[in-house]
Amino acid sequence: MSLVCRVIPCLDVAAGRVVKGVNFENLRDMGDPVELAREYFRQGADEITFLDVTATVDERATTYDVVRRTAEEVFIPLTVGGGVRSADDVARLLSIGADKIGVNSAAIARPSLLDEIADRFGAQVLVLSLDVKRASAELGDRIPSGFVVTTHGGRTETTLDALEWAREAVARGAGELLVNSIDADGTKQGFDLELVSLMREVASVPVIASGGAGTAADFAPAIAAGADAVLAASVFHSGQLTVGDVKAALTAEGIPVREVVTA
Repeated sequence: MSLVCRVIPCLDVAAGRVVKGVNFENLRDMGDPVELAREYFRQGADEITFLDVTATVDERATTYDVVRRTAEEVFIPLTVGGGVRSADDVARLLSIGADKIGVNSAAIARPSLLDEIADRFGAQVLVLSLDVKRASAELGDRIPSGFVVTTHGGRTETTLDALEWAREAVARGAGELLVNSIDADGTKQGFDLELVSLMREVASVPVIASGGAGTAADFAPAIAAGADAVLAASVFHSGQLTVGDVKAALTAEGIPVREVVTA
């Protein structure tokens, strides 16, 4: 769908620090979000995604000060999610430097939130963040696709079929889908290509693949499966890969990317 593939480092933030775990558990400190954002901008990232992963669980708003300071350091699109519950929350985040807003749990609780955001700010601002896992046997026929949506940072399993929810969200005005596989998250075993492919089939908007990147070779298959952009955290935060490494691997597979121009 996109002319070039976007490479997006993700900053999962808790208590003002970047954290990362496996399957959304056992979070460990990975550094300062502002410093990391600055480094990824220098490396040639196409966008930065900032997710306050405990905002919903703690029933609070996103950490605005950290978002503001991050926005001041990077001059590429910044997507912010976590704890967004109203169109006014979106307005405030946009006013301090966010370019796009990710919503997840609040939209599941009140789907009309998507309509309100899209109507007020446009679909280009609205990113539906989906934390998806393979459905348990107990859910059975209630989840035809086999993939279920979760809330509260992957802690709470719903009875929503991930593909049906994605389709509804797009109809309500979501301009992009950030599809994170909880099963693959942090495992470094590669993206869930089946999930990416299924999302591509139902989505008329760009799909961002997230969860599972372990090597530079993992990214091209996600694009081949239908993703328009690839998002990763652990491999960047640990220094295992740079944005340039990923773009070089994509280019080697004939996938167009924006040129990396380092300062």
